[in-house]
Amino acid sequence: MEAAALLSPTATSRSPLPLLSTAPAARRLHVLLPLSGRRRRLHLSPRPRGLGCAGDGVARRMDSSRERGVLVRSSSSASVESATQEVGAASSGEWSGDAIRRRFLDFYAAHGHKILPSSSLVPDDPTVFLTIAGMLQFKPIFLGKEPRRVPCATTSQKCIRTNDIENVGRTSRHQTFFEMLGNFSFGDYFKKEAITWAWELTTKEFGLPPERLWISVFQDDDEAFSIWHNEVGVPKERIKRLGEDDNFWTSGATGPCGPCSEIYYDFYPERGSSDADLGDDSRFIEFYNLVFMQYNKKDDGSLEPLKQKNIDTGMGLERMARILQKAASMALVSYTTADDAMKTNLKIIGDHMRAVVYLISDGVIPSNIGRGYVVRRLIRRVVRTGRLIGIRGDGHGNSEGAFLPSLAEVAISLSTEIDPDVESRRKSILGELQREELRFVQTLERGEKLLDELLDEALSNAGNNGGKPCLSGKDVFLLYDTYGFPVEITAEIAGERGVIVDMKGFDMEMENQRKQSQAAHNVVKLSVGNETEIVKSIPDTEFLGYDSLSATAVVKGLLVNGNPVNVVSEGSDVEIFLDRTPFYAESGGQVGDNGFLYVYGEEDAKQKAVIEINDVQKSLGNIFVHKGTIKQGSVEVGKEIDAAVDAKLRQGAKAHHTATHLLQSALKSVIGSETSQAGSLVAFDRLRFDFNFHRPLSEEELMKIESLVNKWVSSATHLETKVMDLQDAKNAGAIAMFGEKYGEQVRVVEVPGVSMELCGGTHVSNTAEIRGFKIISEQGIASGVRRIEAVAGDAFVEYVCARDNYMRRLCSSLKVKAEDVNGRVETILEELRTTRNEVSSLRSKIAVLKAASLASKATTIDSTRVVVENMGDVDADGLKSAAEYLVDTLEDPAAVILGSSPGDGKVSLVAAFSPGVVKMGIQAGKFVGGIAKLCGGGGGGKPNFAQAGGRKPENLPGALEKARDEIVAAISSKSS
Repeated sequence: MEAAALLSPTATSRSPLPLLSTAPAARRLHVLLPLSGRRRRLHLSPRPRGLGCAGDGVARRMDSSRERGVLVRSSSSASVESATQEVGAASSGEWSGDAIRRRFLDFYAAHGHKILPSSSLVPDDPTVFLTIAGMLQFKPIFLGKEPRRVPCATTSQKCIRTNDIENVGRTSRHQTFFEMLGNFSFGDYFKKEAITWAWELTTKEFGLPPERLWISVFQDDDEAFSIWHNEVGVPKERIKRLGEDDNFWTSGATGPCGPCSEIYYDFYPERGSSDADLGDDSRFIEFYNLVFMQYNKKDDGSLEPLKQKNIDTGMGLERMARILQKAASMALVSYTTADDAMKTNLKIIGDHMRAVVYLISDGVIPSNIGRGYVVRRLIRRVVRTGRLIGIRGDGHGNSEGAFLPSLAEVAISLSTEIDPDVESRRKSILGELQREELRFVQTLERGEKLLDELLDEALSNAGNNGGKPCLSGKDVFLLYDTYGFPVEITAEIAGERGVIVDMKGFDMEMENQRKQSQAAHNVVKLSVGNETEIVKSIPDTEFLGYDSLSATAVVKGLLVNGNPVNVVSEGSDVEIFLDRTPFYAESGGQVGDNGFLYVYGEEDAKQKAVIEINDVQKSLGNIFVHKGTIKQGSVEVGKEIDAAVDAKLRQGAKAHHTATHLLQSALKSVIGSETSQAGSLVAFDRLRFDFNFHRPLSEEELMKIESLVNKWVSSATHLETKVMDLQDAKNAGAIAMFGEKYGEQVRVVEVPGVSMELCGGTHVSNTAEIRGFKIISEQGIASGVRRIEAVAGDAFVEYVCARDNYMRRLCSSLKVKAEDVNGRVETILEELRTTRNEVSSLRSKIAVLKAASLASKATTIDSTRVVVENMGDVDADGLKSAAEYLVDTLEDPAAVILGSSPGDGKVSLVAAFSPGVVKMGIQAGKFVGGIAKLCGGGGGGKPNFAQAGGRKPENLPGALEKARDEIVAAISSKSS
């Protein structure tokens, strides 16, 4: 367990700390410590202490705890032996990870908190890459963008942090995946309750001895100090006042902020309270953090009290014992007897496996971009670490298999409490891991080949320059990052061949990557743009568009270039806030409506202004922003307007949205229920649906999908929509749309017997309105992610008519009937292939004839016949034939190097060496590759024959001259 438990069955000072155990033996103990980590600012440092990072500062001093009769590992150890009889006796008071989570949640539920589920690891927040904090799902409430749904809540939030991946396993406090236990108040209770409940939970529920607990408060927070001392009873000498850097939380340069207070465990109370330093990691562990969000920081730095004061707490929880034991058994090692290097590797496997299981479950598929790259990087680190410790194949004797699925089975079995949906996605998770692992093993093998080539090059360069052979830091990093080679293995292999490794250069490359990762993905920004002031006075927009495409509304606000204004005149682009609207705002993949707003005179009812709306977006919760251009007149705040949605475009969106639901059902029916949505676009004229699947769909599968959707369309089924509780909807089988955020009440759209989804979009009332459905394309957009584009409704009719017109014209050109087009095209293609082969054959014969004349120009270097010539515009195939002819015609040993410029800015090169030249140690592949670089290209091949190309034909004459000089020099040196 990365986080070690400081939990004892009683509150007495003599009680040992019971440890989490999954081992059958009574004396085999496991360690679990719920830790918050130090929370300061949401702008995280390279060594994150913000937002209650689980395991922060956990066991940096643990080894010395043996002196107190307690053995607590500073690692992700799943099984540790008791150090003394005291710890052995504690095993009867073990706590499981599930039990700790349940005790925390039930405690706060008993105090009026609503237990809310963990949100997705893919946040509904463009400022954050992955969910890195327990409070993230409540950010809009803390900012005042959304109303609170409950007065107070408690959660166990799954979190991912990737800014220090390389430190996972090497330190006790770094983790990729962790759970954050938290309790939150949205203007309900404040400091007194937060402090007293935290103390009660810690000392009575979890049984920590009160005399071992220390408290930190912000230096000016007399209120918190008083509560801890006068009401809780903590002695003054165990309450430390700390400065702003340690105990004042801010969301950024401006915005919500406030003091925080932390609870620490003291491993050495016998050292006394004099000069005690809570930052002394050899003595103290911080494990619970309380943030009192009570101020708003203004632009000038001053603080004003918040009208709604909030509470945000964090206590980290980690458990990975069973995963670690599984990995250890596969590698045929015991964690308890493993050396430090082996334990580090096992910890890496345990941490990363849990992370990737939850990420894939949340729809993040391995790829080379964005979140997918995070998953791929974690998987590759597990695979290469597994191979490093001796895991081969599936770990059970099948050398061609994969071992990640076996580890994932354990992680999935542990997921029930934090995310029940993981179990239902077991098949797709295991399949994705297996495919990714097997692909990467092939990559590793290619990396081994590349390493050999790089070492050869380093040795060659050192021989030419007289220096010491060295593998550059960039090359080492390439092997590490792209091919998954641990730097230790690279250094070991290089050392065997007498090549040193530029570790300084490698460290620089690693640092650059780390900085880029931190800068991009580990900051939670609690701030909004210039529209902040205007929206304070604007209520949520009432949406009328399910029932009507027109309505009368009042202009509540105007923005031009992001700045609030009262009046906007003709010709200006504007953002308009209305109190009510029939316009749909972009969400759930569906684009925002288009249409017009009209302003009429109050007395004569004449049209005074026309605003063309070309987009509608949601901002700051449920406020609709109508974006458009003033085509006529002017508009001002407070005026009444008539809003009219473009009915034709809306109908197109409705048809494509319902067709998207039918498409997803058809996909699940044809290729398997485990496939899931990975993204979508519902436009007026088309739909795009991204889904998780590991291979291209066959033509037969696509036809089945099309046929199913059109069958449902023609059935003329009436759709049913209803609002119900989120959990009831899920229990009924409703599918959640990818990336959407749901409240407790959700809208369910159902095509009876076919589809049921949670969806706020607009839909047809009857499937017959879709008219028809046609798939335009199916393609891969990332590893494990496919994309279907299709048309429905009017767009379907237009597409089919256009295709019919193309076919008519094609039939006319080929002078055949439509059913004979394929046969005629195949005949034409075959004729073309035959003609091309004939042309190629003639060119090769011409090239050989030219080569015959070159044989007489061969020069002799120490009995070796050498030909280096430019053959003009001969193509690559002709050049190959000429070289083969010459090397066969000339007596062995012979070396032939030919070049040509076949056109289009291309260069072709070929080198053919007879067996005698190859025996001299001169290889065609390496030789021609170096010459090709002079022509802006590259290439290679076998020792006796190689081809290359380039893009700089103007450099060919010089390149051939250099080739002549180098081959002569090489032959001369070998002969001498």
